[in-house]
Amino acid sequence: MNKEIICIGCPMGCPLTVTVEAGKVTNVTGDTCRKGKEYAEAECINPTRTVTTTVSIKNAMYALISVRTSKPIPKDKIGECVRHLRRIEVEAPVTAGEVIVKDILQTGADIIATKSLDLYQ
Repeated sequence: MNKEIICIGCPMGCPLTVTVEAGKVTNVTGDTCRKGKEYAEAECINPTRTVTTTVSIKNAMYALISVRTSKPIPKDKIGECVRHLRRIEVEAPVTAGEVIVKDILQTGADIIATKSLDLYQ
C-alpha cells in the first residue's frame, strides 16, 4: 500500500510516497534528506504528537494555564488525553516546567506547565 505524506522533518516539506507492506515501511521516495525516511517510518508505523492545551487553575490571575506533554504521545491517545485534562484543576502558584500530571495515560509522558502563574492578590 502506498501512502502520500508531506515530511515535516526539516523546512523543505518534501512530498513523500511511502510503501507499507505487512506493517513495515519497505520504500520511501521523494525525500531529499535523511530525516525524510525517519519521519516516514515513524508517521506511517507509530504516529505521535506533542499535545498542547490548557488546564484550569485556581487562585491565579487567569482561569487557565497552558500545558504540554513532555514528549510526543501516540496519536490515537490525544483525544483521551485532552478529555482527561479537562477534569484537572491545579492551584496557584505554578512554575513553568512543573509536572501537572505524571505519566499521562501510561504513555511515559508527563503533562507540564509551560508558564508560571502566581497567586492572584
